Amino acid sequence: MATLYLDRKGLEIRLDGAALALYEDGRRARTVPLSLLERVVIRAETRLTSSVVGALADAGCSAVVLSGRQGKRLAVISGRAHNDAALRMAQYSAVGDPLWRLEWTRRFIGAKLARQQRFLERALDLRVDRRKPISDALGTLTLLRTRISEDELSLDSLRGVEGAAQAAYFRAYCSLFAEALAFNGRNRRPPRDPVNACLSLGYTLVHFEAARAAYAAGLDPFLGFFHEIAFGRESLACDLMEPVRPLVDAWVWEMFRSRALRPEHFTLDKGACLLEKTGRARFYERFEPFMTSVARRFKGYCRVLARALRSQAPCLPVDEEEDL
Repeated sequence: MATLYLDRKGLEIRLDGAALALYEDGRRARTVPLSLLERVVIRAETRLTSSVVGALADAGCSAVVLSGRQGKRLAVISGRAHNDAALRMAQYSAVGDPLWRLEWTRRFIGAKLARQQRFLERALDLRVDRRKPISDALGTLTLLRTRISEDELSLDSLRGVEGAAQAAYFRAYCSLFAEALAFNGRNRRPPRDPVNACLSLGYTLVHFEAARAAYAAGLDPFLGFFHEIAFGRESLACDLMEPVRPLVDAWVWEMFRSRALRPEHFTLDKGACLLEKTGRARFYERFEPFMTSVARRFKGYCRVLARALRSQAPCLPVDEEEDL
């Protein structure tokens, strides 16, 4: 199963039996069987009919539409909805249970800090010239990881632990990049340097996959445990992303460390740093194997979460005279 990236002007998608036919400037360019697709990412101006949208949904293939300039998510097409309403009822109940939320938040954030630590340990082996900032961050992460399991820790306190860990981790992470990239910390809307441009695009695509996995598992992507409910925010998808963010960070660092992406692949436009066409092609080509591994992780996370919730799901009421 793969991702179809559509990032060229003048594209049109038509339905051809059990396949998508791609046309460029009116000429048929290629055909992609629907059975091979798991997701579609549309960034350039693309024409498609309602029959294509219906075929994508029927095949369980989700699609995300990104803005052409900055890659902001504009719309999502999801596959068929999961039929297990009892699972979603259990999720709604769990959102109101402080102990449940705390327990699952411990899992999400504990995994995130462990991955941050492993990444920095690997980075230290490769960048001994950055020993001081990396060692400082590793020391902080070690202390904060011990706090996660403390019995008296509240959900708000756990959020504080996560925030402190993120700050320490990002100070070390920023030190790994060349000064020419002008990466001094996380910024977005718009990203102002090449590293933030790649982090934003990577996080956007991974968030889309997290929401897609939750939806496919019968969970409500908008109801999370660590992230509070907020208008328009897929809080559960944000929760699922937390353990995966360090993996995205590591992937972005490797793209610049290996010089697969370089400053000339970016341009500045009114303060926004944009990934140019050649850079986006390199990004998508190398991101696809990474996305495949991320998708497996999200499916596993959702399977474990759904199993735990299903044990609390309400039973189907049965009339004694019915034979079920």
